[in-house]
Amino acid sequence: MDRLIYTSLTAMRGAMARQQATANNLANASTPGFRADIAEAQSLWLKGPSHPDRAMASEEVVNADMKPGTLAATGRAMDIGLSGDSLLAVQTADGDEGYTRRGDLQLSASGLLTTGDGVPVLGQGGPITIPPADDIKIAQDGRVLIVPAGGDPAQPQEVDRLKLVSPAGNALAKGLDGIFRVKGGALLPPDPEAKVTTGHLEQSNVSATAALVDMIDAGRAWDMQLKLITSARDLDSASAELMRLPD
Repeated sequence: MDRLIYTSLTAMRGAMARQQATANNLANASTPGFRADIAEAQSLWLKGPSHPDRAMASEEVVNADMKPGTLAATGRAMDIGLSGDSLLAVQTADGDEGYTRRGDLQLSASGLLTTGDGVPVLGQGGPITIPPADDIKIAQDGRVLIVPAGGDPAQPQEVDRLKLVSPAGNALAKGLDGIFRVKGGALLPPDPEAKVTTGHLEQSNVSATAALVDMIDAGRAWDMQLKLITSARDLDSASAELMRLPD
């Protein structure tokens, strides 16, 4: 009975992790550039002095779905869509370098260029700061061009260049903040072939319909394991009743 209960509890924990991943995906179904979390089951072998003979399952978020989202036109000059598998370098909360597909760029009150959720965008030498300007544009190759206050619109000036990278050949890990990092702490070099499409935003690659179906499946899996635990309790009670000595 103990094995049955332990197995059911393990499955319930996996169903809970699956529900959490699905709920996070649904919450970010409209977040630009969001990559859906993937929850996978893994075998955990019980090791001891003899050969491993049993394995339990553990389901948790282990990766992200890197399938590209739909590119939607916005007409906003500071919205960019990244080509191919390119990523935009940003500065994480702890000061390290991370990578994202989010392209809804904006300016903070101090002139710092950030993504829509306030994460600083990195250029060739660190976070990009833009001086007062009449106009700001992002070129296809990632150059940040401005028309200085009172300047000639026909002669824009280059302030910096977005650090666009390619993850090809590197293993990425998605953090709880939704930002990707290279496993092992390495930094990706700028990719001169990376391009952006201005006036467009890549949408989340989450399918709300598929996520809702997955949430229902996870809920049913939870209920099934709960019934198994109830059955194990009933069987244990029946066995104890049979073994009871008559008065």
